[in-house]
Amino acid sequence: MPASFSPDFGPAAPIGDDVSGDDRPARFMWLPPGLRPPVPMNLRQERIFLLVGLAALFAGYDLNIFGLAIPQIQASLHIPENQVGVTVSYFRLAALVAVAVCACADLVGRRRLLLITIVGQGLFTLATAFVQTYGEFLAAQIVTRIFGYSEEMLCFVVITEEMAAGGRGWANGTLSAMSSTGTGLASLVFAAVNLLPYGWRAIYVIGALPLFLVAYLRRRLPETRRFALRSDAMHQQASQLAAGLQLARRLASEYPGRLLAILTAVAAFGFAVSPATVLMSKYLQQVQHYSPGQVTALFVPGGFAGLALSILTGRLSDRIGRKRVAFAVVALTGVCFALLYSGIDGWLLPPLWIVAFFGFFASDALLAGFALEIVPTAYRATVSGLRYLVEIGAGAISLALEGHFYDRLGTHAQAVQVSLLAIPLVLGAILFLPEPAGKTLEEMSGPA
Repeated sequence: MPASFSPDFGPAAPIGDDVSGDDRPARFMWLPPGLRPPVPMNLRQERIFLLVGLAALFAGYDLNIFGLAIPQIQASLHIPENQVGVTVSYFRLAALVAVAVCACADLVGRRRLLLITIVGQGLFTLATAFVQTYGEFLAAQIVTRIFGYSEEMLCFVVITEEMAAGGRGWANGTLSAMSSTGTGLASLVFAAVNLLPYGWRAIYVIGALPLFLVAYLRRRLPETRRFALRSDAMHQQASQLAAGLQLARRLASEYPGRLLAILTAVAAFGFAVSPATVLMSKYLQQVQHYSPGQVTALFVPGGFAGLALSILTGRLSDRIGRKRVAFAVVALTGVCFALLYSGIDGWLLPPLWIVAFFGFFASDALLAGFALEIVPTAYRATVSGLRYLVEIGAGAISLALEGHFYDRLGTHAQAVQVSLLAIPLVLGAILFLPEPAGKTLEEMSGPA
């Protein structure tokens, strides 16, 4: 393979463990001692993590408002009962565009696109608060998710490329935990949905404003070192379009086994858990008769417990391996969601919810990390986008089918349990993935 077309450019050894810039040791004082990185990192890495993680936090807020406020939005915009899942399927059409946006980061850089996506997400989240019809709501949320999905994919790419080899599992788990915290913040605001002026619309306004602040702070976000090294070499090529087409061809031919395994895993996972997560607030309010305040009383402490567990799970995957931890957590997630929607109530419901949602966020982070760790820098944003498209797309299919299952079975709970039957397929696919824990990204870029 000619040097100018090598998947990874520059010296392999130092990258990831010695990031140029401010090399003073980072202390991560904003995290409790037991949740800090398991390996030393520097101030540049901590700054990058915060600039990326804050966006993940507020994205977690924005993209989960609909799930929390389904009954209120449904009544306001006159959405039929069997169209609730289909509505989220429409939202997920945004992934078709988002994957193309994310793939562009392999050509023009991570930093530039991250600046665009955070501003776009903020603008259209704000626009959602002012819609008057169901069609306008769909349009505003689809565009919001184009930017939001692209943002999430690129955040995982930056974290994977910048964190030390022994701390990538911790970083992915912590990033997922910050997104989970955003969901907790949304549920905290949701508790006052019946008191806020303009109800659910005010929740969108509150969520949009911090995104503009993060966009301003993100001006200091540097380009990842790996992309900068690779970009210097790519400038020697004839055109970026030709480079992009060549990358796509090489990706398909060099890593077919890895791609098939990870895409099978994420497709089955998205299909299995999407209805369970989207319809949870609706299920609690309409079947378990929770008030908005009681939903918040479950989501907020449960979310913080899930945050700590997600970070610790990431650290554990650095120690004993991604495959073992991913297999166990995905299995646990499926069991807990199945029990939740079985009609169980009383004191068992809160701990089951906590474990199920911890498992969902931790599993998603582990699978996202796999997709990024098992391919070279040249393909990483492209694979991140493809992984997200497949997972979101499979979830959209599942949510669309949920409406049909609802018509046949009579309840959303039984429809959700049908989708959860895809969990064993996730577990089988995980067994075929290579083990990236403890290895540098350059070691993982070897033959498939």
